[in-house]
Amino acid sequence: MYSRIFITLLSGILVFATLTPPASAAVVSTQDVLSVENREARIASIQSSLAREDVRAALIRHGVQPGHAQARVASLTDEELAELEGQIESLPAGGGALALVGAVFVVLLILELTGVVNIFHSP
Repeated sequence: MYSRIFITLLSGILVFATLTPPASAAVVSTQDVLSVENREARIASIQSSLAREDVRAALIRHGVQPGHAQARVASLTDEELAELEGQIESLPAGGGALALVGAVFVVLLILELTGVVNIFHSP
């Protein structure tokens, strides 16, 4: 009695185990690969600027934890990354820590006001 139920159950499991959804694949264009690499390079460039000690101190003075700022930079869209990187590149060499913090602060403030992030409130 039990062996018949067990065999029926096992047969049913084996039948359903062989039904797999079809796999799909697509060709990845060179442009897609390059855009991912460009995004990673932009994020690395901005995060290296945020890792400077004077920038970290200025972020803390403005109430932003450096780790939160770096996490938010990683979640920015490509357009926001390009804008932030453009602002950083336009700063004078070696003297733009405050301007960098200001640029990051403005971007984070805009994201906070639009409801995209919740960086200025405790979790």
